[in-house]
Amino acid sequence: MLASVSPQWGCGRLARVSWEEDLFAALDDLEQQAEALFDADRAVELADRSRAEYGAVTFASRLMASVGCDVALTVTGVGRLFGVVQRLGTGWVLLHGAGGDWVVRLDAIASVGGASRRSVPEVAWSPLTRLGLGSALRRLADMGERCLVHLRDGTRYEGRLLRVGADFAEVEVTPQRVELVAFAAVAAVQSREEPQVASAS
Repeated sequence: MLASVSPQWGCGRLARVSWEEDLFAALDDLEQQAEALFDADRAVELADRSRAEYGAVTFASRLMASVGCDVALTVTGVGRLFGVVQRLGTGWVLLHGAGGDWVVRLDAIASVGGASRRSVPEVAWSPLTRLGLGSALRRLADMGERCLVHLRDGTRYEGRLLRVGADFAEVEVTPQRVELVAFAAVAAVQSREEPQVASAS
């Protein structure tokens, strides 16, 4: 009994192709199309998942990843600050710049240039990062150095930090004048670096 053949020309003669080979070729083609559709759907799913995961990344976590990086901060009431991110606390960042150290409130930062492309989730932060703005200002008060307190509205107070309360600090502008400054009004506090005097040799 002769097998069914499909007439196909090849090398000047008829080639014998069984119906099974036609069927398997069609199934292979369908399988390749299905794989292509699956890959396309998978790529969309992965892109959606990546966007959803990035939606949980916080501004603070990006700054934490930027510790040690040179950045430019745009700060409300202050302007553009340039320096290296030294430390991050709850609601504030320490920036070391040419004119001294800056304690900057995170919610006063409008933009950051030069930040790391990575982020560090808060669960991986050191317990020291739980220290709030009050702790940073108490450190400055303990040092007894003059500083410049910048408010969000552009007002500045130069003096020494005295006592630091739960949500305010005392700034001694002169021995006769002490200003109470609310944390909510503060944009940044700049510790003034004294010029270094070279010793005679």
